[in-house]
Amino acid sequence: MSPSPTPPIVIATRESRLALWQAEHVKALLETRGHSVQLLGMTTKGDQILDKSLSKVGGKGLFVKELEVALEEGRAHIAVHSLKDVPMELPEGFALACVMEREDPRDAFVSPRYENLDALPQGAVVGTSSLRRQVLLQALRPDLKIEPLRGNLDTRLRKLDEGQYDAIVLAAAGLKRLGLEARIRTTFEPSAMLPAAGQGALGIEVRSDRQDLIDALAPLAHQTTWLTVAAERAVSRAMGGSCSMPLAAHGTFTQGVLQLDAAWGDPEDKAPLVRAQASAPVTTLAQAEALGDAIAQRLRAGGARGATPA
Repeated sequence: MSPSPTPPIVIATRESRLALWQAEHVKALLETRGHSVQLLGMTTKGDQILDKSLSKVGGKGLFVKELEVALEEGRAHIAVHSLKDVPMELPEGFALACVMEREDPRDAFVSPRYENLDALPQGAVVGTSSLRRQVLLQALRPDLKIEPLRGNLDTRLRKLDEGQYDAIVLAAAGLKRLGLEARIRTTFEPSAMLPAAGQGALGIEVRSDRQDLIDALAPLAHQTTWLTVAAERAVSRAMGGSCSMPLAAHGTFTQGVLQLDAAWGDPEDKAPLVRAQASAPVTTLAQAEALGDAIAQRLRAGGARGATPA
């Protein structure tokens, strides 16, 4: 008798165009390694609640909970996430099995009329629902009017094109992955707009008892990216991080040394922006997380406050 065919790996994914691109990307990589792969498209609460900011309705975990339920029930085996949307602490029984090579981590300035942030007139309306982007924009241009902007990437661009905003700020990675790089007027250098922890990186979540899947995903991992985002996420974890806290953290590797920069701001604009940075040789996840913890301590010493419990 011939052996039974190996059952396919089922990927749980949100159904936005960007999420499907990410899932298809992982599917193609696994298929080139001989695996059979299927997609399970799902709509999450984060996709459904569009009239309130994430910080007021439960945070970015709303984008991953339904996918985790699918993993727990066995309807899917892995979930592909934009890592910046993944809570800093995973539920018991789940693991981050793989972090893939990072796309451009920077923020992008998108506008049909203006070349860059400096070109915006006084009082111009800029759209973002990220508290991190809000406080960084306030520091750069306190005269601007920052308005909430929710929805998937295509929805956000449509709202901009309809004239609801003079400009919007988006992750460059998503625009590039969907072939929309031409919409980018300019990218912010991290020194001006420090990215979110994990921005531009894809993470793959599994049940922690599925060593077979962890082994199958190992060839897709990018160790330098993994170490970098582990340090960034450690800053956020130590600060009680969620989307209800305006925190940025971004690392860069140079010859085995990781430099980590972080910033915290007050969305009520009652306190100055707090910045901290440090560097250290990093070769393990424990070393990366220790560097992140050290940065969080420096932020707190400078006056940064942790997240308000939900």
